[in-house]
Amino acid sequence: MKINVADIQAGDVNRRARGTMFEIRKDDLSGDQTRSLLALHLAGMHDTSPPDNVFALDLTGLQAPEITVWTAWRDGQVASVGAIKMLAGDGAEVKSMRTHPEFLRQGAAAALLDTIIDVARSRGVKRLSLETGSGAAFEPALALYRRRGFTNGAAFGEYRATAFNQFLHLDL
Repeated sequence: MKINVADIQAGDVNRRARGTMFEIRKDDLSGDQTRSLLALHLAGMHDTSPPDNVFALDLTGLQAPEITVWTAWRDGQVASVGAIKMLAGDGAEVKSMRTHPEFLRQGAAAALLDTIIDVARSRGVKRLSLETGSGAAFEPALALYRRRGFTNGAAFGEYRATAFNQFLHLDL
């Protein structure tokens, strides 16, 4: 499938992810599979994070105009979800990354993160950032982010650093 640069800039990307068996689709959050995975994400964040350190967006939060959401699909099943939130200036934030338990360590999250990075670059983003937690539950995601070049750094936006959360940044 040929991808138009204007479509990437707009976030309207449906493509077979590089080197994987996942199809990446822009998602309007109306499907039951996507909503179920997002509910699993929110529950997981509340289970593994202190109450005042849960910054995962609910469905309404993800429907804001500055946010674009994608899902990775295989054989009619949603495998992973991820989003980009455009920030003031030339920054953006990775949001709501979650892989369905049946698709862990199969490349779905990597395919989505690559899409988010590609879209950020095409939109002129200079720094892509994210906030996440600490502990064993977060280690697989942290390893993925670091493999893509993200490094730990200072809090950004309206986040405040705590003993639990951490901030990663990728200069584009």
